[in-house]
Amino acid sequence: MASTAGSALTTVLDDDVERLLRAEPAVRRDAPDSVHAMRVSTRRLRSVLRSYRRLLEPGHVREIRDELRWLAGILGVARDAEVRGERFAALLEEHRGDQDTDNPDDPAAALRRTVSELVENERAAYTAAHAVVLTELDGDRYASLRQALLDLRSAPPLVARRADAEASRAFGKVLHADFDQLRSMVEQETTMHADPAISEDERIEHLHEIRKSAKRLRYCSEAAADVLGGPAAELALRAKKLQSVLGDHRDAVEAMAAIRTAAAHSGTPDTSPFDRLYESEAVAARKALEQYSAAADFVRQRDKSR
Repeated sequence: MASTAGSALTTVLDDDVERLLRAEPAVRRDAPDSVHAMRVSTRRLRSVLRSYRRLLEPGHVREIRDELRWLAGILGVARDAEVRGERFAALLEEHRGDQDTDNPDDPAAALRRTVSELVENERAAYTAAHAVVLTELDGDRYASLRQALLDLRSAPPLVARRADAEASRAFGKVLHADFDQLRSMVEQETTMHADPAISEDERIEHLHEIRKSAKRLRYCSEAAADVLGGPAAELALRAKKLQSVLGDHRDAVEAMAAIRTAAAHSGTPDTSPFDRLYESEAVAARKALEQYSAAADFVRQRDKSR
């Protein structure tokens, strides 16, 4: 176990950079789940650099974080299309057992055609977005980022007076800060939920911010697990659960938006197949949200015990 914050963070950064760079060849081959893996690695490293920023010289690291945001955005376009395509493909499979007929007036047949079109559209969107990813991976901007990551890995710009601090104390402070941020956001959501002046869209966006905060806490906790042991690992698992629940909710919300857009551009006066799909995703969003309170309870319990 590393005794200083600097040596512990150096190990974390080495692992995270390796994970990101190892994902690149699979993305180039378009291997299954490869875009997701590289996007997660990119976001994880950016999150670690943010959480542990006080241990690092700010200027150069800020530039790396900005470039990691850019890379995550490029990968995100492809990944979001992939997720929607998978959701719609699952819906299509779900409705294959409906009455099997080519009668154009049959509601089941109309629904299957609509879902098939959505699947094809999202797969086409993924193909186009993946082509953009490959272009960027061959470009100068990514080449510069890649070199910056290799430099970060070999010689992280540590702030000496902070890097020499005892590892568990320094990492513990970072963990508390990220936890407190999540706790504050969960408390805000409770207030918003009770306020009739707050719109549903505003609450949905705040839940998305809670998800991102939970993700930062998860990555921060995972980075601290070797230093702080079991409590950090347990906190990472709880944060991951909250992130997952709100991720399911967000995926359903974004699928609803995609269905609404497709209906608006369908050119058909009968939007009932789209309405059925929309309601299916609305149900999925509600089911995910029903799990939110229990998933966030660790934040409230931890707060009471502190």
